[in-house]
Amino acid sequence: MRGGRRVAFLSEEEKLNRPQFTYDLFKRITRYLRPYWKQFLVILFIMVLMSGISIMPSLLTGKIIDEGLIKQDLSALVYWISLSLIITIGGNILGVLQSYLSVWISETIGYEMRNELYQHIQSMSHRFFTSTNQGEMITRMTSDVSGIQNVIANTLTSIISNVLVLVVSLIAMISKNATLAAVGMVIVPLFVLSSRSAGKRRWSMTREAQDKSDSMNGILNETLSVSGQLLVKLFNKEAYEYSRYAALNKDISKLNVKQSMAGRWFRVVVSSFSSIGPMLIYLLGGILMIRYNHDLTVGDIGVLVALLSKMYQPINGLLNTQVEVIRSMALFTRLFDYLDMPIEIKEKEDAQDLEILDTVVSFDHVSFRYEKKRPILKDINFTLNEHESLAIVGPSGGGKSTIINLILRLYDATEGKIMFGKQDIKDITLKSLRDAVGVVTQDTYLFNGTILDNLLYANPKASLHEIEVACKQAKIHDFIVSLPKGYDSMVGNRGLKLSGGEKQRLSIARVLLKKPHLIIFDEATSSLDSIVENEIQEAIEPILASQTSIVIAHRLSTILSCDRIMVVEKGVIKAMGKHEDLLITSPLYKKLFNTQFKVF
Repeated sequence: MRGGRRVAFLSEEEKLNRPQFTYDLFKRITRYLRPYWKQFLVILFIMVLMSGISIMPSLLTGKIIDEGLIKQDLSALVYWISLSLIITIGGNILGVLQSYLSVWISETIGYEMRNELYQHIQSMSHRFFTSTNQGEMITRMTSDVSGIQNVIANTLTSIISNVLVLVVSLIAMISKNATLAAVGMVIVPLFVLSSRSAGKRRWSMTREAQDKSDSMNGILNETLSVSGQLLVKLFNKEAYEYSRYAALNKDISKLNVKQSMAGRWFRVVVSSFSSIGPMLIYLLGGILMIRYNHDLTVGDIGVLVALLSKMYQPINGLLNTQVEVIRSMALFTRLFDYLDMPIEIKEKEDAQDLEILDTVVSFDHVSFRYEKKRPILKDINFTLNEHESLAIVGPSGGGKSTIINLILRLYDATEGKIMFGKQDIKDITLKSLRDAVGVVTQDTYLFNGTILDNLLYANPKASLHEIEVACKQAKIHDFIVSLPKGYDSMVGNRGLKLSGGEKQRLSIARVLLKKPHLIIFDEATSSLDSIVENEIQEAIEPILASQTSIVIAHRLSTILSCDRIMVVEKGVIKAMGKHEDLLITSPLYKKLFNTQFKVF
């Protein structure tokens, strides 16, 4: 923090949401600390040594003054100065060792926490990711865990170290002269009050600066992303966005200046109060020596002044203890809130791998709802036979994609059961179930890497021959080899260096490399133009003819080659059959067909 050490205070929001410190919370926190109890003992031992060592130069000041300077003994002066220097260097070396152990423990615990949190989040159902803010998830895994690491590496050790230094310094002062020690401590309440007063003002400015910084980060996140920057350019909003950014940047700069100056004035006040204590000791000590012929020496007074100065820093540090502890509890609580979220989609303990005897998929009276009053699917019954292709059509929001999500157990059916071959999918391990199903989605996601990297994501052990065969099936191989770097060509962020059709064909090749027993095309051509759509259809049709497959499409031209078509509306199967039959038997299908092909 610019302008000196910040005295921390709780915001009103933090006060209202202050976590309750309970035995269960303490026990849960110590679960992360217990494995490193030996290292903590070493740290404690080092801090005890350091607290003693830290006051030794102050104590030796008396020897330097009395035996070296006043007696004009050069050898004694050199001896005591050298000893003080050696002790100081030794204390610094111990400090390095203590810092290393503290950081090592905090980094190791942070590593374990991030792994535990990431693994737990990965186990959450699809519902969690559709309803949870992505930025919040990332904050929990980054800022919150980093905050906990800081608590372990600094706050805990700081509290112990400050208490030890304070106690040792106070004992040393009292042992020298209890009266002068008491006089020197008179200044502490004034020091505390000034610290709290200045801290409140600086904390208020810090909160305001943080709010404005969050707003500025929001502008950067929105306007410097690929999609955001394109929107800015399309609407000629460069000047407008610059003015927003510049205004916030100016406000933050002004606040930083105010914070810095507040720190300057705070240091003036603290420095003034810090000088009063030593002056009082000099004054009273001088009176005792001059008027009352007390056995105090100049060195003793110097020692007391040095020890008093030594006490100011730990007192200031301990002022923040309550705030830091409460904030650390809040960080742990936020972390535990995520770890305590129930895993909705669970494997049974006796779950078995999928037995691929056949690839028949059947829905037996399946219903699904997100909420009690919001049914999505109602009593769905159908069977997809082996090597059969089934198209699912219907108006938007009718439940088509939900059927796919239930097969993959991204959600679980509220009622009924889904069979894959002879097994209920709830009795199958999630890995073997999802290994058996390949999905080509409408929104093709590619990682910012090479074409080869993205293909191998489906099957890291695939040979170059297998990759080329899959790409030829997806009709993307010729395009890839025409690129200067071929399969080593970069696709860009989210595949933006490729066209929509190229990305979709690459996605099809990636799914083929997975070698699934059931392949699903979920709106795979809905965002493409007619020419590209025909190219994708040419790639899809041979797959439909050879594999058990499901096609979801708004464009009916995509599904005309399927063996059967299922019409779904408002979560209910309205009709099922071949295209020609449905034109006669299903008014809804006929309406969809006529609307798309302008048949009146």
